Amino acid sequence: MWSLLRPIRALLGSVALLLLGNGLINTLLTLRGADEGFSTSLIGLIMSGYFIGFIGGTWISGRLIKRMGHIRTFAFCAGLCASAALLHLIFINPWVWLGLRVIYGLSFITLMTVIESWLNSQAASHQRGRVFAIYMVVNLGALAIAQQILRLDSPDGFLLFALASILISWALLPITITKRSQPVIPARPKSSLKALLGFAPLAVAASAMSGLAMGAFWTLTPVYARSVGFDVAGVGVVMSCAIIGGALLQIPIGRFSDTHDRPRVMTYVVILAAIAAAAMPFAPNPLTLLGLYFLWGGLSFSIYPIAVAQLIDQLHPDEIVAGSADMLVVQGAGSAVAPILAGVIMHSVGDQGLPLYIAVVMALLAGYAIYRRRHVSVLVSGDTAHFEPMTPTSSQALEMMYDDVQKDLFADPSFYEEHERQRIVEMAGKA
Repeated sequence: MWSLLRPIRALLGSVALLLLGNGLINTLLTLRGADEGFSTSLIGLIMSGYFIGFIGGTWISGRLIKRMGHIRTFAFCAGLCASAALLHLIFINPWVWLGLRVIYGLSFITLMTVIESWLNSQAASHQRGRVFAIYMVVNLGALAIAQQILRLDSPDGFLLFALASILISWALLPITITKRSQPVIPARPKSSLKALLGFAPLAVAASAMSGLAMGAFWTLTPVYARSVGFDVAGVGVVMSCAIIGGALLQIPIGRFSDTHDRPRVMTYVVILAAIAAAAMPFAPNPLTLLGLYFLWGGLSFSIYPIAVAQLIDQLHPDEIVAGSADMLVVQGAGSAVAPILAGVIMHSVGDQGLPLYIAVVMALLAGYAIYRRRHVSVLVSGDTAHFEPMTPTSSQALEMMYDDVQKDLFADPSFYEEHERQRIVEMAGKA
């Protein structure tokens, strides 16, 4: 294990500090915006800026890294993120905050691209699966711990914003002192979204609807938790419960989907997630609500990786990275729209509109999944893919995750013949 961690310990240190700061500032801004009197619809609009920047960064980050190099790009973007955290205090204006969130989102995805491309290059091909697993533990662990930093001060003060800025700045330290050589960023894979919609619409729909649900969760749950009686520390507990549920339940749910009909497993997961969300307004006490968030988090955090695994079941090996990258953009687009939609609903019907909105999104996805299962046969190209627990991240992580998948599929010479045969059959059926 030490031989595996030694080349990447600086990168893991940087990502832990970066996600501590990021997890803190995301929740903090929602709470501070509510305390400043911003409506939920306005808070939703502001927080959607992060995901807009995230989408833009998926195209810009590679070019920026090629021009400036990994370390200088990381320093440049970390400086932007750290200063943006403090600028929210200087300019308490919703439109300034919206612009800051766009810049922050674009810079943050670039930071993650730097780290993940470096992790990808440092790990041998046979170790990348374990490296990614460790990376996800650090990722989700840091996000969960970040919510507990809220206990240190009020969102109306200076301390929490300063801590977020300090943590992001500290993320510079491990990565800038490393002696490891900088990797080469490959060209961004060509988009294949139109083709994906043609032969894997359920996977694409699940990715989009996952974004519509998760984007609302990340941005507006603090407002909802405050409205039902939780204090600032309690808000952190609510967020942590969902994140820990996602961390603990993703793997058993995903492994179950590996050995059973994946679309059916997805359907059950989505239905249960809808029920858990719909039950939240009727929770008789805070402990029950925390349990529902733990269950909902475990189910909802699993939807996107199940969708990616299902997509890969249907892809040619050399399409995996491009297809998965398109799924990331689709999920980001859903996440960008979600805070606006959920914010408007909460503004119109009250804060209980958030879990009801999420329940409706999950129910719509469940209905579409049931329709697809009853009326359309899913064609699987070769062996099914292995589920990988994940959160939406840069396309560099996708290469790390599915390097072994591509290698195994390329090693099977019958794969191409079967893949093309199934596509011909599908096209004939559509005709």
